Amino acid sequence: MTEALKSRLPDPLPLLPDVGSLGAAMSRLIDNGAVPQPTIGLVQLRAGQIVASSYHTVRQAALMRAAGESAERIDSLPSWRDSPYFTAAERAALALVEAVLTANPAGERVSDELFAQAAAHYDDKALWTLTAAIGQILFFVPVALIAKPIPGRPIGQNYDK
Repeated sequence: MTEALKSRLPDPLPLLPDVGSLGAAMSRLIDNGAVPQPTIGLVQLRAGQIVASSYHTVRQAALMRAAGESAERIDSLPSWRDSPYFTAAERAALALVEAVLTANPAGERVSDELFAQAAAHYDDKALWTLTAAIGQILFFVPVALIAKPIPGRPIGQNYDK
């Protein structure tokens, strides 16, 4: 079925070559060991779910499966608040990404209480790493939603124009 799919825009690398080095730098930034890779994957998959990006949800779920993540954790991520498959630290990270991506008409998105909850599980470097991980996925959200690359295709092979 993916053979019939077409992206809306061509591969950006020939037009904006720094996108590749920026993406690689962002990956190095968050791959510093301060936050477990499964937590980064959960945060980025949840971001893809929240913004309703098929590209990101398919890509992040595939990366997580390839890294050995359980089907139960991937499948229950939309209901993480009452799922038994997540640690307290993972729940704090997921609460952060949801707060960043969800408007709060009653106040700030990331309240002092939510920050304190996350800070109880993560040191300063880990909190900056989580912030960068959310920033990385948010950088690529417009790419997925506007250019609409083909879900499931690896980077560099997901543009058909």
